[in-house]
Amino acid sequence: MSDATLDDRGRLTLPKEIRERYGDHYHVVDLHDGIKLIPVADDPLDALRDEFSEVEKTPEELRAEAREATLDEAGR
Repeated sequence: MSDATLDDRGRLTLPKEIRERYGDHYHVVDLHDGIKLIPVADDPLDALRDEFSEVEKTPEELRAEAREATLDEAGR
């Protein structure tokens, strides 16, 4: 964890290690107790493909499992 401060124009400079790890583009999310920076990939679709590359189920199978879990949780 590291500290960062705003300059006189309100700009925040992230440490080099953070920029190298997560990139230069972020969504800023306003939470009730602070803010959160969420890295945005240069190509979000490629990032999703990479994230789910090892998933062996089809979208239909995943949807069916989610539907079953929702029904079970609702006390079907």
